[in-house]
Amino acid sequence: MEKANRISLLLIGGILDRYLAREFLKIFAVSLLCTAVLYLIVDFFDRIDTLLQAGAPLSTSVRYFLYKIPLLLSRMFAFAALFSTLFSLGMLSRTQEITAMRSSGMSLRRIALPLFLLSFLICIIAFFWNEALVPIFTQKAQTIYKTEVKKKQPKNLIGTKDIWMRGEGSFISVDHFDTKKIVLEGVTIYLLNRDFTPRGLIVVPWARWNGTRWEAKEGTEWLFLPNGQMTQQPLNTSLPLAETPEDFKLLAREAEEFSFFDLRKQIADLQAKGFDTVQDEVDLQVKLALPLVSPLMVLLAIPFALRHGPGGGMALSFGLSMLIGFGYWFVLAFSVSLGHSGALPPLVAAWLPNLILAFVGLFFSTAEE
Repeated sequence: MEKANRISLLLIGGILDRYLAREFLKIFAVSLLCTAVLYLIVDFFDRIDTLLQAGAPLSTSVRYFLYKIPLLLSRMFAFAALFSTLFSLGMLSRTQEITAMRSSGMSLRRIALPLFLLSFLICIIAFFWNEALVPIFTQKAQTIYKTEVKKKQPKNLIGTKDIWMRGEGSFISVDHFDTKKIVLEGVTIYLLNRDFTPRGLIVVPWARWNGTRWEAKEGTEWLFLPNGQMTQQPLNTSLPLAETPEDFKLLAREAEEFSFFDLRKQIADLQAKGFDTVQDEVDLQVKLALPLVSPLMVLLAIPFALRHGPGGGMALSFGLSMLIGFGYWFVLAFSVSLGHSGALPPLVAAWLPNLILAFVGLFFSTAEE
């Protein structure tokens, strides 16, 4: 009993811990590379029709997929951690090394400790990876796809606060564009004469695309008369905009194109103007929840890896990884969609899949002990 207690209290960093960490990291690197390549292949075949129809040159296609690599890797960190835990511990169990460790008095928790520490390190790296690299490279990939593949040139300067755009005989300011509802919010249109002198101003709180034009309600139109006076009249018809939702989508930025702090700033800007930010709040919480999936995957993988004992192998590890990984992404997608629709609070929508994963992992870990 005393020997078991001494072993369970061994300081981290010994020969055994370094051995476990080295095996885990080798498999992690290989699995991360392989899954990223598979993801790229699937994405390539998903986009190939669009690229061919657009007549995009090979150099454009290569640059587009290269810029997508950081985003693909960020989505594969947890999957690679899951597979690495399943395969490395499964192989150690198959060669009876786990049995030898446990027979010497080491508990399952102590054996798994270096893997947990590595998973938390991966969690930290994933967060800063998503902050520093993913937004920059994703913006570049989206710019290539929209401008060089789709052959559409944006007409504006866009920031985190407002969209400014040059229209036909006008300048257009939009506070927010909801890409899912196809609604422009906080629209101001500055009407110009041929000599660029102002001839009018249109202000509407929101406008919805009906398939052919932008319908506005409760708007106001000011017209500047030649005598220097100004008339005002209500506007409850369609907006004089030639731009379609596709034109505005060129200017819209997806959640992946924002860092956590940039997205939080945009939410504060929109809330100050009274706009609904539920979807953005869900995406903000997801940015915090996703990096923490790696430790949860390791927690869940350990009992599964040891449960199959000497029969564990690559095929079984890969199959379990696919099942658990796709199961998590399915639950996350369903939960996030409920959050975007307002059926779940943003905090619950983003963190519910993590909580489910944690409870399942703790249940099997307790049963294994």
